[in-house]
Amino acid sequence: MTTTPVHGTWEPLPAARWEDAFLSGNGHHGVLVFGDPDDDRVIVTHHTLVRPNGGEHARPPQLAAGLPALQDRLLAGDLTAAEGFTDGRPLQWVQPFHPAFRIRLRRPAEDGHAYRRTVDFSTGEVTAERADRRSRVFVSRADDVIVQHVTAPGPTLDIALDHRLPNAPAGLGVGHGSLLTPEGAALSLRARYPDSDRGYTGTTLVAVTGGATTLTPPGVRVEGAESVLLLTRVRRHTGELDVAEETRALRELVAGRSYDALLDRHLALHRTAYDRVTLDLAADPADRALPGSELLGRPRSAALLERLFAAGRYHLLSASGLLPPRLTGLWTGDWNTAWSGAFTTDANLNLQTASAAAAGLPEVTEAQASLIHSQLSDWRDNARAVFGARGVVAPPHTDGESGHTYHFSREYPLHLWTAGADWLLKPLVDHDETRGARDPRTAAALAEVALFYEDFLTRTDEDGHVVVVPSYSPENRPANASWGAVNAAMDLSAARHALLTAADYHPGPGADRRRALADRLPPHRINADGALAEWAWPGLDDTYDHRHLSHLYGVWPLDEINPYDTPDLAKAAHRALELRGAENDSAHGHLHHALIAARLRDADRIADALAQVLEGDFFHASLMSAHYPGRDVYNADAAHTLPAVLIEMLVQSTPDRLVLLPALPRSYPAGELRGVRTRFGAEVDIAWTPHGARAVLRPRRTHRVELRTSSGAQPLDLVAGEDRVLTLGAR
Repeated sequence: MTTTPVHGTWEPLPAARWEDAFLSGNGHHGVLVFGDPDDDRVIVTHHTLVRPNGGEHARPPQLAAGLPALQDRLLAGDLTAAEGFTDGRPLQWVQPFHPAFRIRLRRPAEDGHAYRRTVDFSTGEVTAERADRRSRVFVSRADDVIVQHVTAPGPTLDIALDHRLPNAPAGLGVGHGSLLTPEGAALSLRARYPDSDRGYTGTTLVAVTGGATTLTPPGVRVEGAESVLLLTRVRRHTGELDVAEETRALRELVAGRSYDALLDRHLALHRTAYDRVTLDLAADPADRALPGSELLGRPRSAALLERLFAAGRYHLLSASGLLPPRLTGLWTGDWNTAWSGAFTTDANLNLQTASAAAAGLPEVTEAQASLIHSQLSDWRDNARAVFGARGVVAPPHTDGESGHTYHFSREYPLHLWTAGADWLLKPLVDHDETRGARDPRTAAALAEVALFYEDFLTRTDEDGHVVVVPSYSPENRPANASWGAVNAAMDLSAARHALLTAADYHPGPGADRRRALADRLPPHRINADGALAEWAWPGLDDTYDHRHLSHLYGVWPLDEINPYDTPDLAKAAHRALELRGAENDSAHGHLHHALIAARLRDADRIADALAQVLEGDFFHASLMSAHYPGRDVYNADAAHTLPAVLIEMLVQSTPDRLVLLPALPRSYPAGELRGVRTRFGAEVDIAWTPHGARAVLRPRRTHRVELRTSSGAQPLDLVAGEDRVLTLGAR
């Protein structure tokens, strides 16, 4: 039994399904480790592996010439006008994410020994042990390589790279290579996509201690060895890759270095990031000791939330590097990934990365920034092609390569969504506030978003307000109109925030112009039910039963609507939250609901949303999640979003406000959260019991903020480098 939270999970049996395989990754490469000591399989993935399907050549529709006529019709009351605003193309998915291959290690079977497989979140190591046989795997953040070490491999160990994974295309051109090296051997697998000059190559160096190595094409056999060390990399490329050069690089890396030496290089980056924030919910030590699959059967156990918080931060960090997490994080064992395993930007991506700033994971924010900045030229194309405007418009889906908008249809007119750039840049702004310095790349992107709105917001209503037309609220529609409408609440919030934030980043005459334009946007509308309307345009009725909560963007993640500065709007937003249905029980919908509830100080709604997810069988034994109840459709939304929910219910911040214990459910009466970062430049530790709470602030900047607790509001003066201790009474 353990008296502290467990920073890992374990199982008493190998994984039988790839969904239950333990995960490791460095934001470039990923692995899914089954942990079978007799027939071990390690599925290899890489963020760049997307299958060409025509999406790599797709461009946004050229519709700008027809925009004025569409706007005229929508403003005149033609509620279906936007359905014809298309170039007639069918729905096209982005290039689908897929696995590379599996590393397979087979040896004579043994029975009768105790078995255990574990993943250590603080190191990124996946370990499988039975008797004296031990396999350890991690993906190095320092060297961008997959490292596997096998001790006591037995009298024989057969090693091969195997591309035969579920739904691999029949026309995939595959070639194998193997050769002996002074260390042992090198294996390669080359795959070319059907009807394409693109492909990928995996190279594995097998370094053997003791014993003999012989080639058994397409693999290798090791006999009588003390241990075997494998190093693997994958490259996606056009044409051919120089396998000899890849092998040479791996040989140089392993020269004179043991597994432990390679691990130490990795830990300097991984452990440092992982250890920044911890959560202790005073869970039962007996529950903490349980294997993950058994703990998942106790959805009301505080130990489960502790472990899912730790696992969520671990998986989020491990999936973020070259790019942020996909719908499946960085992992899949099947070529047929749901929704192409894409980056769905109209909700899912920002939900997954929601904890990055507060949870001390700037690595995640930098990954999201890399995605954005690599695609800004495509975003400019979107703005010109669809809206005839300068500036940028973000796509609703991307494969990580193209940022063009081409995934849309009548039921999903995602090409009309203009809020995406502001939505995607918001985490970068939070990061700047947290660290106290402005990234010039973020500043430049914000200026381009504002430029788009200056060109786009040209139509006005009878009161002189500028109108967002056409306007789309992902992925909903008015009850009495089509999907493309007028003045969606998310669009109003995004335009206002983008213009004001750009003005703040770029002071001067242009700033005054942008603030003036923001002031001309219409206010939010409160409908007949007392709820904040999803469309502020009169006559558009709400559709309440939907998984998305786009209209409450002003509540979370923005600070536009809150109980302190805008109590009437906050009340209307809360009413909208009460009326919102769960539609198809998507995990992201439940946790998005919880994030908004936290901002509105509704602990009961948070508890209910958590119960829907924890009691709905959303998590695999790997502690990666599913999109639907019953572990249906492998998806990282719940796993990665959950830490943000738990932080938001305990600590919230703006550049000028700190809110402590705003929405703590009664089921967690005691605990401690350490290391949370605030947007005014202080770290916060907070511990609570039924009798009160104690918070320690470690400010890096001298600043006055407003402190909000259950006792009310008061000013709080912070001095850089001087810890501040706060004592709170019983709630």
